[in-house]
Amino acid sequence: MVIKRIFLKLLKKLERYFTKNLVSKIETNSVLLAQIHINRIKELKEVNSLKDVEFKVFSEWGEDGIIQYLINNVEIKNKIFVEFGVQDYKESNTRFLLINDLWKGLVIDSDKDCISEIKKDDIYFRYSLMAKNAFITKQNINNLISASGISGEIGLLSIDIDGNDYWVWEAINVIDPAVVICEYNGLFGSTYPVSIPYDSDFYRTKKHFSNLYFGASLPALVILGEKKGYDFVGSNSAGSNAFFVKKNSSARIKKYSAKEGFRVPVFRQSRDIQSRLTYLDKKESEQILGNMNVINIETGKTILLKEIF
Repeated sequence: MVIKRIFLKLLKKLERYFTKNLVSKIETNSVLLAQIHINRIKELKEVNSLKDVEFKVFSEWGEDGIIQYLINNVEIKNKIFVEFGVQDYKESNTRFLLINDLWKGLVIDSDKDCISEIKKDDIYFRYSLMAKNAFITKQNINNLISASGISGEIGLLSIDIDGNDYWVWEAINVIDPAVVICEYNGLFGSTYPVSIPYDSDFYRTKKHFSNLYFGASLPALVILGEKKGYDFVGSNSAGSNAFFVKKNSSARIKKYSAKEGFRVPVFRQSRDIQSRLTYLDKKESEQILGNMNVINIETGKTILLKEIF
């Protein structure tokens, strides 16, 4: 029995070793392939839409490629990023920047276990990365960033907290990013500038079992971007993230209105009361969200979603 236990323990260690090395080789090959894409992007004389430059290494969709296109066409004074809503950081918008471009930055997530996993990852000692565990609100976000020694002009800000995204971006004033990425809720459409009402304790699943009630519409984010001095330069083709560039540095990049740059989400993430995926289409999703409140950020009026559906 003792020998068997020793053998099984050794087997597990070997499994972890080979799994870790296999993952490492896959990541290395992905980064090398991405560098070919980057060279192609740099040679492009005209980009009709951000879809032309998409590629994925660590991002959820094609954001890695879009980011490379933007940072190669925008003046970046400080190669620093801030990203929140990263979970365990295996899939994120800034991991490729950290590894390939040697940027430094701050990541924040509300899950303590996820932050612990990030700190166990080799990237935490190989690269200049800070990871913080915090539940982000519009009241604490500026202090979280400045307490990490980050302020003023930075390269990129990425916002994906599945909730108060609009209100948190509106509140941020301690940093001045050249590029901003913010998740939008495609179900809210391309016409009305609406957001969920601000709630400092907002948790997506608790607010509505479907997991579909969160964030803001693309028009709301475009209006906010304009107020903060940004041009909207498009969405990823999956219909989840909007990209913004500082007005004084976006001359070479095509600009869009919210309606022009809107992309219908390709994913189906609805859930039932037991949190099981239900794969509802757009019309079915609208039916179950119809009685939920949103705020028109231009008028300040609270309306029901069915009024805009």
